[in-house]
Amino acid sequence: MNVVIAAATLPEVERCMQNIDALYTGVGKRLKITFHITGVGVLASAVSLTKLMLEERPDLVIQAGVAGCFDITVPLASVVVVKEEMLGDTGVEEDNEWKDIFDLKLHASNFPPFEKRKLLNPWLADYNLCELPEVDAVTVNEITTKTARIKQLIKKYAPVIETMEGAALHYIARLQNVAFVQVRAISNYVGERDKTKWLMKEAILNLNDHLLEYADKLYHLK
Repeated sequence: MNVVIAAATLPEVERCMQNIDALYTGVGKRLKITFHITGVGVLASAVSLTKLMLEERPDLVIQAGVAGCFDITVPLASVVVVKEEMLGDTGVEEDNEWKDIFDLKLHASNFPPFEKRKLLNPWLADYNLCELPEVDAVTVNEITTKTARIKQLIKKYAPVIETMEGAALHYIARLQNVAFVQVRAISNYVGERDKTKWLMKEAILNLNDHLLEYADKLYHLK
């Protein structure tokens, strides 16, 4: 099985990269795991992941990274898996109302790879091997900081977390029919800019611990 762990930045997966056992990555083993750094944001991720999937045709892509969370009942540094992604900043704001490409009739709500305006993960039931909490996400290119904007996103999409690359993965993998999982660790609550209240180090540590556990489960998967 050819598995790629993709991340926007190296620090998000570096510990896993350094500690993963040769059992999982050695030539001739039944499980081959490689790492792929895409760059930050939808554009860089879309180009990088498209190239990856067309050239390498992996059996599974695991997108790993940190994320902000809208729900303050979700503990910081916890790890979740994304069930569905939505585009949160492709559209227009008119009269204090956010209208996306579906509201504007620029894209049909069920035109592939979308289903009812959303980018679902049809492989999640098979590949959420560690049974992480499944959440909905919204992808934005600009980290959300303003209270009014946060309220807009919550009202329209009801997301649990905010990512900067997730929709790119879901969009491309669905079109290319490549199985995928998006795993995120909660580093902060959306809108909180006091980084002394963030748990970035702890989130990355837990994320990498999960990736190592996940690799072990993949290896023993029948």
